[in-house]
Amino acid sequence: MGKIAQGILGGLSGKVGNVIGGSWKGIDYIRIKPSSVANPRTEGQVNQRNRFTVTLEFLQAIKPFIKQGYKSLAIKKTEFNAAMSYILNNAVTGTAPNFNVDYNDALVSRGGLSGVLNGTTDLTNPGEVTFDWDDNSAEGNANTTDKAMLLVYNPAKKESISVIDGNLRTSGSQTVVIPTTYAGDTVELFAAFINADGSQVSNSTYLGSGTAQ
Repeated sequence: MGKIAQGILGGLSGKVGNVIGGSWKGIDYIRIKPSSVANPRTEGQVNQRNRFTVTLEFLQAIKPFIKQGYKSLAIKKTEFNAAMSYILNNAVTGTAPNFNVDYNDALVSRGGLSGVLNGTTDLTNPGEVTFDWDDNSAEGNANTTDKAMLLVYNPAKKESISVIDGNLRTSGSQTVVIPTTYAGDTVELFAAFINADGSQVSNSTYLGSGTAQ
């Protein structure tokens, strides 16, 4: 049995007929219980589930990075949900049933801080990825105290190595140690910046892929 708080205009808790109400993160909501569908696996539904699955697999593997990269966008939602919405709507490509994440469009960090300038990577040395960038701390709203956020994503293993509190923007470089089990795997590489108190981040930059040594 459902209850309506504070009169007819208040929040609904529970079920009244086919109307279901509740509260999430302090937000009252209502929804209509869907009618039973004879065929819940229509082509459109299957395609949307496939798109959702590839997005979910990607984001689950990079959770620590997303938690900081989408922190400022987690308004009445989690960082993960904010990232899911963005990637699903902006970075999933392909045709049914073969959908995939377009890493070039997949912002794993979103914010107004000045981003990476002329970023490059080097996977020559076994067990390492070296990230390089130009010092642009005198441009825009960049600061000399900004730190690198670096991400090495391994699609084959569905896991990642994240650096959230890296070297200073002024240093222009950082080497990230990766597991020896990554040798021979293709890794996808991303970089961004975060300011000293963690309140601002930049949009991430996709730095391409390479074969781990």
